[in-house]
Amino acid sequence: MSSTLRVKLSLAMFLEYFTWGAWYVTLGTYMIDQFQAGAVQIGSAYANLSVAAIISPFFVGLIADRFFAAQRVMGVLHLAGALTLYLLGTISQPSLFWWLLLLYTLLYMPTMALANSITFKQLRDGGKEFPYIRVFGTVGWIAAGLMVGFMGLESSPWIFYIAAGSSVALGILSFYLPDTPPDRGNAASLSTVLGLDALVLFRNRSFIIFFVASLAICIPLSFYYSFANPFLNDVGVTNAAGKMTLGQLSEFAFMLLIPLVFRRWGVKLLLTIGIAAWILRYGLFANGDAGAGIWMLYFGILLHGVCYDFFFVTGQIYTDRQAGERFKNAAQGLITFATYGVGMLIGSYVSGWITHAYKLPEGAGDLYDWRGVWLVPAGISLAILVVFVMVFRGNGKQMDR
Repeated sequence: MSSTLRVKLSLAMFLEYFTWGAWYVTLGTYMIDQFQAGAVQIGSAYANLSVAAIISPFFVGLIADRFFAAQRVMGVLHLAGALTLYLLGTISQPSLFWWLLLLYTLLYMPTMALANSITFKQLRDGGKEFPYIRVFGTVGWIAAGLMVGFMGLESSPWIFYIAAGSSVALGILSFYLPDTPPDRGNAASLSTVLGLDALVLFRNRSFIIFFVASLAICIPLSFYYSFANPFLNDVGVTNAAGKMTLGQLSEFAFMLLIPLVFRRWGVKLLLTIGIAAWILRYGLFANGDAGAGIWMLYFGILLHGVCYDFFFVTGQIYTDRQAGERFKNAAQGLITFATYGVGMLIGSYVSGWITHAYKLPEGAGDLYDWRGVWLVPAGISLAILVVFVMVFRGNGKQMDR
């Protein structure tokens, strides 16, 4: 691969995740400040991304991959998304904001798969080369968080204007990415898109336990995505968005660690550590503050790498090994559809309902009884951990029984 092409693909990944990170982390804080939104409204807003995650595989697998060049579809979607992002920053009606946000997520989510597809088409060894390009996505997310945090824009419409500018740049760049024509001769079927070909894995008891745990752990995950930034701002942490990028740095570091410990520790121990980290994280959030207890908040943010990588990345490896060559693509599609789609959809609404139940009366100081809020996902994680440890028997070898 030429250096020019590598720069283009790396820049595309940077802009892809910069665009997302510019508004996603602070959306809850923005809605509280601009619309006086409650927790249920925030949870519903975050659920839009999960709705889009459920729909986007149909668009990519059944439409984009069959009829259009990937780079052109990606360009059009990002240019349309840029206009939608700009409009989001101008909307003053909460209901209209919700529908416009849904439209934007429907435009954005397919571009993640398209960006990956365009990149993989240019690589000789995706397993070795892709991480070195995908890492620029993490850099883009971190850069967006630092910019929003240090400029004090967490509750400003500028989070959408910045994202819109990035989306315009990526939309234009997309048309200069390598031509990736549709593969009409190998178009995905509906069952492949949904991962239904991998349902054979449910003959495996351990895989069923893992699958259910993956769905359930999305509820604690949703609490973090939806309410961590409003929580940090509410308790008085300055530059909350910038400090939350420590979680992405942690994620990057622990992702490099997983290949080194996977064979030695095994899948069950890694998944167990991942679930336990959620309990510790929310215990720290429940007891931390912006004063003497701020170290607990920092530690909780830094645990993101353990929480996410040790469960979700290890889970992807486990799924790949269980499925084998025949069903690996369908199995990954099934897990992604179940977690980022169905699991996060349920989690977004549940986190909103539960957080709303801990709303404090006006004049109480804080918006919510955050200690009570964070103890709920900690308790959910504990319940998942107990059941998982007791009944999961998988060791990561192909087709555990």
